[in-house]
Amino acid sequence: MLKTIVVVTILSSNAEHSESVYTQHLAYKTVEKGIVSEVLAASWGAKNAAGAPYVVMQPESGKPVFIRFIEQPNAANYMPMRQLGWSATEILVENPDELAEKLRNTEFNIIGEPAFLTEKKNVKAFQALGPDKELLYFTRILDPAKSNFDLGMATSYVDNVFIMVAGTRDLAATSAFYQEQLGNKVAGPYPYQIDVLSQAYNAPVATTYNISLAQMPSQFLLELDQYPLEAAAINKPHQGLPAGVALVSFEYDNLATANYAFINPPSAKTEAPYYGRITATIEGPNGELIELINTQHQGKIQ
Repeated sequence: MLKTIVVVTILSSNAEHSESVYTQHLAYKTVEKGIVSEVLAASWGAKNAAGAPYVVMQPESGKPVFIRFIEQPNAANYMPMRQLGWSATEILVENPDELAEKLRNTEFNIIGEPAFLTEKKNVKAFQALGPDKELLYFTRILDPAKSNFDLGMATSYVDNVFIMVAGTRDLAATSAFYQEQLGNKVAGPYPYQIDVLSQAYNAPVATTYNISLAQMPSQFLLELDQYPLEAAAINKPHQGLPAGVALVSFEYDNLATANYAFINPPSAKTEAPYYGRITATIEGPNGELIELINTQHQGKIQ
């Protein structure tokens, strides 16, 4: 079972610039900078990413949920929501109305104004594109007790990633993968109006899309969105990483007992935020890269 979101990896045209933007406007802190090792790149099936500059960042709250920027030339080719797989990163914030005003006329491009997302008026969010056109939802949960899922609240002005969104042409098959293969209970589908998705495909604003929610034990969700049939397959260069959200990393109970088609066998990684834990990567049904990080530190796979 996927237990928590640990790292969201975003391709960047300039990792230091992305670092500066997230530091200045979101108060994210740099945890580690370096270059991608051959071992780590190979574990993703992306040997050509070896040697690329990267930056690992963490919210001001100190929660162990990270954003990692990796510098790659194909980052500039990304078209938000126009391809399958990982498509949006949802971040907890304390005051979306105020933050939206602060982000105007910066490197962030607001594409959806602050609004309540549910009839209960318990979730308020706005949408923006980051410096590499990564789609971000900045979200406030007003009262977690009123949520149908065990979600938290921001404890810093801009806090941690808590939901990742993936687009698919086959919602039933994708839901089955996350529930039956990875062991995360999936709720839905539910019809839902997604304004930014309609904008991306020039569809009427009132268009609804089926979504399902893959649940983790607490505090985190995956949102699976039914995309239009014209959504493109993931543009993953040979031995490279796809633009946009390149991969998402999750804690996983015990890789020693996992029976998945790993891109490369599980192995320990020393970089932040692995710190010696064993990891391995698989592909989801839409080509999305899913990195599994062993919950416990282990010396080796038995």
